[in-house]
Amino acid sequence: PTAIAQDASGLSESLRAQVEDAVAKVKPALVRISVVTTAYREGRELKFQASGSGAIITPEGHVVTNHHVAGNAALLSCTLANREEIDAVLIGQDPLTDIAIIQLKPETPRTFPIAHFGDSTRMRVGDQVLAMGSPLALSQSVTLGILSNAELVFPENRWGTFTLDGEDVGSLVRWFGHDAMIFPGNSGGPLVNLDGEIIGINELSAGLAGAIPGNLARKISNELMVNGEISRAWLGIVVQPRLKHGGTDKGVLISSVISGSPAAEAGLKAGDHLLSVNKQPVSIRFQEEIPEFNGLIADLPVGEAATMEVIRDGKTIAIEAKPTKRTEVAPLPVEVTEWGATVRNVSFMASKEMKRDNQDGVIITSVRPGGPLGEAKPKVDRGDVIIEANGEPVKDVKALQAITEKALEGVETTTRVLVTFERKQQRLLTVAEIGIEDEADPSRQVRKAWLPVETQVLTGDIAEHFGDDDLTGFIVTFVYPDSSAEKAGLQVGDAILAVDGLELVATEPEDYEELPTLIRQYKKDAEVELNILRGEKRQRITVPLVESPPSAREMDSFESKEFEFTVRDVTSFDRAVEKIEESRQGVLVEKVTPGGWAALGELSVGDLMMEVDGEATPDVATAQTVLEARALAQPEAIVIKVLRGIHFVYLELNPKWN
Repeated sequence: PTAIAQDASGLSESLRAQVEDAVAKVKPALVRISVVTTAYREGRELKFQASGSGAIITPEGHVVTNHHVAGNAALLSCTLANREEIDAVLIGQDPLTDIAIIQLKPETPRTFPIAHFGDSTRMRVGDQVLAMGSPLALSQSVTLGILSNAELVFPENRWGTFTLDGEDVGSLVRWFGHDAMIFPGNSGGPLVNLDGEIIGINELSAGLAGAIPGNLARKISNELMVNGEISRAWLGIVVQPRLKHGGTDKGVLISSVISGSPAAEAGLKAGDHLLSVNKQPVSIRFQEEIPEFNGLIADLPVGEAATMEVIRDGKTIAIEAKPTKRTEVAPLPVEVTEWGATVRNVSFMASKEMKRDNQDGVIITSVRPGGPLGEAKPKVDRGDVIIEANGEPVKDVKALQAITEKALEGVETTTRVLVTFERKQQRLLTVAEIGIEDEADPSRQVRKAWLPVETQVLTGDIAEHFGDDDLTGFIVTFVYPDSSAEKAGLQVGDAILAVDGLELVATEPEDYEELPTLIRQYKKDAEVELNILRGEKRQRITVPLVESPPSAREMDSFESKEFEFTVRDVTSFDRAVEKIEESRQGVLVEKVTPGGWAALGELSVGDLMMEVDGEATPDVATAQTVLEARALAQPEAIVIKVLRGIHFVYLELNPKWN
């Protein structure tokens, strides 16, 4: 036999050439997608960074990817094959097929290179395929494999369902299973044949990789680019393959009919065997055939009567049903900060699943621990439905927001609201204290006498190492520079044993307040004589006391709700311990909200914020003025200069303005 020439990779020369040609056709259109996406947990809308892949499919810069990559994005940007980064916007999304379309928005309009769809119905098991994308947010890559299964489904009794925004993706998608290696970050990237055509959109990996067939992805993409949404017909029936001993070898078994649906109104019943739809025969023996049937129903003209033949009690009857437009199953949640919760509207299907008579109210999707609803008695929890607040009906999220605004009008912090909510079939009452609690304005402490040092308790273990088990008192851990203590000669490592002859008795860490409490009994300008042990020598040092400086808790602070972080003025302790020079004027970052814009911009607790967009922020009052002005202007980004350790760092925050 004739030997087949191979290269170092083990590929035949002819296959190598095909792969190179296919990659060359698609790679210029391949993009890495960087996403700031949202999630809703513990009563908050959280933002986090993620990445995925996509392919440009129009010269105008439309990119096809997965809904789970870009569908709930707050911000989008794409990195092209030449490493150029371009912002993008969401055009449309379809959770039922996990397809989304985004569009590149360059500063100057231009024409982009594109990848073309092939006919995915021509693919056969064993055909070689290329998975292209950006695994783990790395640069573009290509892996080679074969098509292992052309109609992959997940058996529900073993895998459960793959749901997005409440939609069962497997009810409409039969995946292309393949063994080309993919990782997180490959999602949304193209599965390509050796002709360099898109024949699938990679979506998941479960041993085998799974891709949405290209013909379905192309159909959905085209409709999203034209209409921004997918319009589908809905009858309200759930079907399953007919049973082996179900009394007939025809049709598909209707296992459920949703009450109030077009199917229910037309008289279809659970247990019917559906034989045809508009004279198109239906015969389903296997789970793999269900998505095709669901696609047939989804493509029916909305509002036009469809004729269906069914077998019921051994008789064939005709029934006409008029499908309606399919509505979303799980509307996107909304954060209502004043309630410490995230909520969403009640969809038609949600009302049916919850066995409710109407869609009035808002469903609680998460509650902040310690927040107004979490602290109410009884508390309002995830899955409960608020139907009334302050005596006014809550029809939907907008109504709740309006009631909240009215209740808090003229209120500086919080107010108590009577809430009516449903929990399954119970109708409950509670009182919630809604609003924004002012956590950053503690009362000012009266200035007391202060010994300008930091100390730790001289415990028994430490005393033993000093060579005297009977020693009690405090060890000096820090002496404030240029303070009265430093000038009096007090040093780090000194053991303070007595104050004005009164012996200190602290021996355990929890006794840390003994010395400062004793000092606070003196007048602010008094002097104290300290008995100290330095090395093996005991001596007395007289130290003038001074007025205690403000603590961190007492400093002025400001929380930027728009940029989601809190700053406060710098204390003398901060400057001394962190060695922040007086010339470094700024405000200390005290809190960064997890999942917020500042967190995404990598602002950190402990950063000294010195400038915002070039404007100095030497104190909280100035920082507040600058940040509020920037929030009012709603720029695309703000640049913050911080001192982090010994380094200056410039951070960019990119909020999405509502």
